[in-house]
Amino acid sequence: QVQLVESGGGLVQAGGSLRLSCAASGRGFSSYAMGWFRQAPGKEREFVAAISRRGGSTYYLDSVKGRFTISRDNAKNTVYLQMNSLKPEDTAVYYCAADRRGVGVTATALGYDYWGQGTQVTVSS
Repeated sequence: QVQLVESGGGLVQAGGSLRLSCAASGRGFSSYAMGWFRQAPGKEREFVAAISRRGGSTYYLDSVKGRFTISRDNAKNTVYLQMNSLKPEDTAVYYCAADRRGVGVTATALGYDYWGQGTQVTVSS
């Protein structure tokens, strides 16, 4: 069992940056692939980015490529999402998730076993 706690959300103007963190407690973090998802009001949860267990592979939603960067520090049991050039359409609750199978990366929410409580990101125009 692993518990995930996101932080770093907030209100930012369009074009600004935020860095989200997701701290994991419990054992096995370095064996999990990790992902970030987001959910805007009235919309379904969508995949944003994923990273393999050792960080060698990453995968992004097309609309965030070149603006967002996912990374991890296994020594700190933490995964990050650096978000640059933010747009109003990036406004959502952002969730991190852990895939205990840890094989490659997946963009499917059903492929993740553990979820954080989410952190709100609001981008004003």
